[in-house]
Amino acid sequence: MAFQYPFPGATTLGIRGKDAVVLASEKRLTYGYFVVSKNVRKVFQVTPRVGAACAGLVSDMQNLIRDVKFLVNLYVIEERRQPSVTAIAKVMSNLLFGSRYFPYLTEAIVGGFDDKGPHVLVLDAMGSMIEDDYAVVGSGAEIAVGVLEGEYKPEMGSQEIYSLAIKALRASMARDSGSGNGIDILLIGSSGILKDETVPVS
Repeated sequence: MAFQYPFPGATTLGIRGKDAVVLASEKRLTYGYFVVSKNVRKVFQVTPRVGAACAGLVSDMQNLIRDVKFLVNLYVIEERRQPSVTAIAKVMSNLLFGSRYFPYLTEAIVGGFDDKGPHVLVLDAMGSMIEDDYAVVGSGAEIAVGVLEGEYKPEMGSQEIYSLAIKALRASMARDSGSGNGIDILLIGSSGILKDETVPVS
């Protein structure tokens, strides 16, 4: 019988609308068939108008976000301005690629607003960086992306993408045993954070 490392399950997504970006993830942490925690946060605010969401090892995502925040804060002090969403994603990409021989076991989505508008960028464990209208990572991604493919429209408003994120995660949690126990959701507009809340799921 082959040994399988019990990678944690998750469903994490980001959606870009016409005037907002939403980042969301469920709260369950599993290793194999064991639910380790029902209250894990996988969505993080990086700057007043940019956030990141992860799926994978919790320790790796927490350390990655900590290092990104440190480097972004240095940039703000030195440049006296906020970095763009793409610049923050590149910082994360460099950290991931720099650790490629002993990689972070996490995938990430960076999203937010800058002077060029809303952005959503997805990164894999090696640091590849792709911008898109929406992205989903984690063990429940196949289910959630099916909902987004069928219902996403580029001109959706902030409340529409908020509702769509919840619908996609609910669908994933109904079928993926590694996802569940509520939704952490971060809604970002041009002026900053519009909502940062936990949505219970019955």
